Amino acid sequence: QSCPPTRPDLLNVHLVPHTHDDVGWLKTVEQYFYGVHNEVQHAGVQYILDSVVAQLAADPSRRFIYAEVAFLARWWRQQDEATRRTVRQLVEQGRLEFVGGGWCMSDEAAAHYSPAIEQLALGHHFLRQEFGACGTPRVAWQIDPFGHSRQLAAIFAQMGYDGLFVGRVDYQDKATREQLREMELLWRASTSLPPPAADLFTGILPNVYNPPSGFCWDQLCSDPPVVDEDSEENNVDSIISTFLQIAASQAKHYRTNHIIMTMGSDFHYENANLWFKNMDKLIAHVNARQANGSRVHVLYSTPSCYLWELYRANLSWSLKMDDFFPYADGPHQFWTGYFTSRPAFKRYERLSNNFLQICSQLEALAGMAAREGPYGPGDSSVLREAVAVAQHHDAVTGTEKQHVADDYARQLAAGWESCQLLVANALASLSGSKENFIFCNALNISVCPLTEVAGRFTVILYNPLGRHMSWPIRLPVNGASYAVTDPQGQPVPSEVVPISNFTHRLRGDGSSAMRELLFQASAPPLGFSTFMVSRMSRGDPRVPPAQTPALTQPREIQNEHVRVLFDPLTGHLKEIQNLDKSISLPVFQSFYWYNASIGNDETPQASGAYIFRPNSSEPIPISGSKQVSTYLVKNRLVQEVHQNFSSWCSQVVRLHVGQPYVELEWTVGPIPVADGWGKEIISRFETTLQTDARFYTDSNGRQILERRRDYRPTWNLSQTEPVAGNYYPVNSRIFIKDKKFQLTVLTDRSQGGSSIFDGSLELMVHRRLLYDDNRGVGEPLVELGANKQGLVVRGRHLVLLDTVESAADQHRLLAQELFMAPYTVLAPGGGPSYRRGHPSLQQVRWGGGCLRGGGAVTVPPLTLSPQFSALRRELPPNVHLLTLAPWDAGTLLLRLEHQFERGESANSSQPTTVDLLNLFSAFTITSVQEMSLGADLPLNAVSRLVWTPTTGPAQPQPVSKLDPSQVTLQPMEIRTFLATVQYKVPGG
Repeated sequence: QSCPPTRPDLLNVHLVPHTHDDVGWLKTVEQYFYGVHNEVQHAGVQYILDSVVAQLAADPSRRFIYAEVAFLARWWRQQDEATRRTVRQLVEQGRLEFVGGGWCMSDEAAAHYSPAIEQLALGHHFLRQEFGACGTPRVAWQIDPFGHSRQLAAIFAQMGYDGLFVGRVDYQDKATREQLREMELLWRASTSLPPPAADLFTGILPNVYNPPSGFCWDQLCSDPPVVDEDSEENNVDSIISTFLQIAASQAKHYRTNHIIMTMGSDFHYENANLWFKNMDKLIAHVNARQANGSRVHVLYSTPSCYLWELYRANLSWSLKMDDFFPYADGPHQFWTGYFTSRPAFKRYERLSNNFLQICSQLEALAGMAAREGPYGPGDSSVLREAVAVAQHHDAVTGTEKQHVADDYARQLAAGWESCQLLVANALASLSGSKENFIFCNALNISVCPLTEVAGRFTVILYNPLGRHMSWPIRLPVNGASYAVTDPQGQPVPSEVVPISNFTHRLRGDGSSAMRELLFQASAPPLGFSTFMVSRMSRGDPRVPPAQTPALTQPREIQNEHVRVLFDPLTGHLKEIQNLDKSISLPVFQSFYWYNASIGNDETPQASGAYIFRPNSSEPIPISGSKQVSTYLVKNRLVQEVHQNFSSWCSQVVRLHVGQPYVELEWTVGPIPVADGWGKEIISRFETTLQTDARFYTDSNGRQILERRRDYRPTWNLSQTEPVAGNYYPVNSRIFIKDKKFQLTVLTDRSQGGSSIFDGSLELMVHRRLLYDDNRGVGEPLVELGANKQGLVVRGRHLVLLDTVESAADQHRLLAQELFMAPYTVLAPGGGPSYRRGHPSLQQVRWGGGCLRGGGAVTVPPLTLSPQFSALRRELPPNVHLLTLAPWDAGTLLLRLEHQFERGESANSSQPTTVDLLNLFSAFTITSVQEMSLGADLPLNAVSRLVWTPTTGPAQPQPVSKLDPSQVTLQPMEIRTFLATVQYKVPGG
């Protein structure tokens, strides 16, 4: 109703005033907001919002759009009530429109779907609370991300958006679309959800997100203003003639008599008067030409108003099924390096979301006791906002300056501290013991002061998944042998092994531990188990003799599911066998590096934070002699081959007991650059599979897309980079297959990956570059690390060999285990009872004995259990508990998803029904309301424009009446609920 009138008989040019405010890039979030360090980049977001609001209030015809809620929320908190009233009025009148509405404008390649949904919901929640229904964004606004994913498009559709606008598409794709007048299309973003549930109208903007050439009137620009007075500088005729030519040229590429022009750019409108004064004149003078026969009408508009006019045109639109990766802005300029850039931060972001979900779950399960417990006020919002900021397209991408990356990490670290208080409060409430909970954040490099010195301690394993989990525990210790008991007081097999040389190199002087304690722990769904660990004396007959690793070349390792064979001459992995299926596949794996182009006269495009451009298609093996030094570790719990490829590249090939996959734990860095070459490190797998130039990658950790080498589904590709032009984002997995067998590699963070020749796949794990790639960041991707010698990165690849028919049953569940991994909390033991009348957890051996000086005293059985599960029963394997978090007062936000695609598994791709009312044991659900994916609208209130593809119309399914005792999930469906609950836990 608030959209301005248009002229059906004329070409309508919709001017969209906007600013693109990066939530960190060349400056930190704080520096951008306050306008600090303008010598780096002139930008001050607080002044932009001040100035825009004043200019909108001055003239009712003007309009403006805003996207980044992280900045808006900070500015809003500083405003007086009169300013807030003015802004609310502007929003109600449709003159200030929120687009996108996420906490940031997220990346689409390196962002996992879980935090991508969370950051959108966080922004939407703020807008709904402060601005009501008029604040709800109608369009997704992804104008700067470097490529666009199918899964995120499906998410936007399920958020209730009417359409999506993007700025960057491949230069060949754009040229083809301009010629075919397919710059606007219908994107069918899921093959599992019935149309039009994941259909999203998508518009490609004409100038990325900048104004037409010559029409930039910001204080940061140098284009001439409109001079229309009686002046010798009067330039109205030339400016208007140029504008009309641009409009006519642009209209040739679009299908209706409506075109859109973005009037703004990075951090524009700090002095909004400059922009609006000149646009006012432009509109007046262009429209005045109509009296002389001009067929062009210019107006202030917004993306949703423009979209409404396209909808009214009642056309059918071409259908797109694939995605917009990889993105290139010219020959040899593929933006595929950022899929891997800053791998340590990519891992930290992934771990931080993992911990945020655990923190949110425990806050939901323990209620007020989590926020106001014995350890002080706990708060998940600090980490929630930090993880949301990390999704920004210059954060998780690794395309920011080094000091900004450091600041993102600092924000995450502050969030961890705040959430750890909350987790400690919740565990005390749920377990009944006020322990001195210890969070050892450096276990990945075997550093934990408690376990290194304590003779006794407690291990609490929390499992955030909706099914029972078994999980290997590795803790740094100095004792030779330990006794481990489970929650029932039963002994748990354990082993003590030497810490690898690789780990010694990683941690420097951070730890004195020379050994690691290994044991297999298990935890119930959405709950925890407590394990007691005691160091045994040397004279104890139960202490096994110390084992030294075998230094001979290993031939094989195996457990009950998998056997891995090695070449006895070279030490390389050479074959994987799936013992359950009697499958064997030759697999050679090794590490290589691509020589980075340096950007000289012959090859002007260098590899950098954004762009991957090797100067040769053939990578160089890191183990130059072709032989890898190895040693073998074998015991009852684990079998490992430690491979040393060079002084800076090593790997452990590992099989835990019961594990149906091979674990490859790689350690890479500092990458040497003394020879003057930047290097891009890959792990490559070579097999005998006949793959026909095809391989498969995930989309944001969820859908799977087929990729074909040197091929794009929607245009005839002219390939200029045989390696970089075939790289795709791998958020969670990549696989190759033939008609029978499938080899899947799962990642613990986002990486770039490809299959450069048949039967192979590769993943880029680390990169260190000496030149900037000239895309604005202005510094090379060097990453010196804490010791200024170069960053060392450690990560894991999980390798699955299976039949094509059953591979998804394995990799779907394993990907969720990697992403939502169980979390270990430690305690010295002996803490006092937290809930009155209950003894301490650590004073009792569950099953009837109290541990005092090694003796056992019988005590009455306890009502308090050292195991806790918030679920009455496990969720089905194909159902994942995506979100459980406090929402508004007395309500919890709950998302359940079907994690299989249609047709990828005979059993798991079937619909599944869950009884919500009898699912949880920690609280009673008294009422349930189903919501949109963003949880800001009741599902039955979502009303989207329904677009017609050239293949024919699809009718939306009516929202069925909710029966919370029978919630059915279809393949790839996510259902979102707000549940009113009553707590059973004391303090809840």
